[in-house]
Amino acid sequence: MAKHDPDLSLLFHALADPTRRSILTRLAETPTRVTDLASPTGLRLPTVMRHLSVLEEAGLISTSKDGRTRTCAMVPEALEPVRAWLDEQRAIWEARLDRLDAFVMMARKDGYR
Repeated sequence: MAKHDPDLSLLFHALADPTRRSILTRLAETPTRVTDLASPTGLRLPTVMRHLSVLEEAGLISTSKDGRTRTCAMVPEALEPVRAWLDEQRAIWEARLDRLDAFVMMARKDGYR
């Protein structure tokens, strides 16, 4: 049975939505006010707040409040579990492809086509 990391599931869930990925791309440049994040999306503020809530629950962003202004910032190190999982998957598939390549080369050497 495969191991399932609940944090990894939260991260992939958060990254699955194009609006949330767009928000993360914007936050990768600089921390941004919530109202400034909402304006280019064309979404209403409560909808954007729900997206931000998903990103915050996954640990991908942090928020701070100064008076009535809420600012969001990306937490880049939160992507580390995703990178590690993808690296692990890549290693598994590269090893499988290497074994397949060795098998095909051996079959050719033995005269099979």
